[in-house]
Amino acid sequence: MIRPAPSSSTAATAATAAAPATFLADLTAGLSAGHDPQSLLQRFLAPLLRLAGAQGGSVRVLDNGDHRLHLVGTLGTAASLCGAGEAVDRHCGVCGRAADGADLVWAADRSTCRAASAASVAGNAQRVLAVPLRHQGRVLGVYTLFFDEDAPLSPDVLGLLDSVGELLGLALAHARDEAQRLDTTLAQERRMLAADVHDGVAQSLSFVKMRLPLLQDAMQAGDLPRAQQYLDDVNSAAGQAQGSLRNLMTQMRTPMDPLGLRHALEATAQAFRRSSSTVLEYDQQVPDLQLPPDEETQVFHVVQEALNNVGRHAGARHAWLRIAAAAPGWTEIVIDDDGVGLPPAAGGGSHYGLAIMQDRARRIGGSLSVGARPGGGTRVTLTFPCPAPQAQRRTAVEVR
Repeated sequence: MIRPAPSSSTAATAATAAAPATFLADLTAGLSAGHDPQSLLQRFLAPLLRLAGAQGGSVRVLDNGDHRLHLVGTLGTAASLCGAGEAVDRHCGVCGRAADGADLVWAADRSTCRAASAASVAGNAQRVLAVPLRHQGRVLGVYTLFFDEDAPLSPDVLGLLDSVGELLGLALAHARDEAQRLDTTLAQERRMLAADVHDGVAQSLSFVKMRLPLLQDAMQAGDLPRAQQYLDDVNSAAGQAQGSLRNLMTQMRTPMDPLGLRHALEATAQAFRRSSSTVLEYDQQVPDLQLPPDEETQVFHVVQEALNNVGRHAGARHAWLRIAAAAPGWTEIVIDDDGVGLPPAAGGGSHYGLAIMQDRARRIGGSLSVGARPGGGTRVTLTFPCPAPQAQRRTAVEVR
């Protein structure tokens, strides 16, 4: 909170206050330089008072909910008049009238300021002028000027005060927009991080959890070859989880296969075979499928999550992974299984994974649908923009 007493300004400041055109140019330069809007509100309060001939002034900014006016700074008479109301209702007194009406508002004396304490007497304010800080019809704050004399202001000064309100309202609007963009970006980064943790570390740990009971059964049965296989699976999955976590800490994202999407999908199909008794048929009709690296990552994780869900939840005997051209310029990936079908619509990890899959599809401009497969089971379809070659070469691989 800034409440300095009136003092003599430098020659530059006095010149700025004395020349409306120079004052506006200085204010515009401050806005263009990207200065913090609240610091600008405080910085230009003193020259604005001198230009208007006011003995005191204050500036308030509305909160994000537009419910309360928060005091940013005061000068002179206003330091004592406004001290009791550092945060007041947006409809309070003359400030509230300016905030509600979006126009300059005159009041006869300081008694119209409900925040002023009856014991606070500083100067002899005869009139109060409230100047809204507005942008595109929305008020974001209010300047309040206190005058000791009941003398009218010239039209030029009133026009300048109105222009200042517009400029500073623009600065406040841009600051709010930037803060909102930052919040949106942070929320998106959190979602992406959660998705990477889910599709990397969590998937590996889930596989370990599934293998441990099988390892225990094999050990109790004295089946050493089977126990050794399950132990190798656990070691491999633990290593993958460690690698994913290390990569997240260094790059904040899970790694993509350096050989590209096609190789990654083939490796995923082979990994599914090793970890599941479900027979997988892999039908790749777009052998030259290529995407930007980030889009390849999103597609890969959608397919990986869909196959993981088949292995963990479907109880399927057969599964099918098909990649084909859809409409011109679009590619479609379909994951089918003949399992138990969709689970009830309730909370849980699988539904969280589905939300992540849908978010990944949206990031690449595509769509994801999950529904019943004709003949029983579940069908997951990912459709996304990707020019497919005219000559299609069909490669069918059955993994048994």
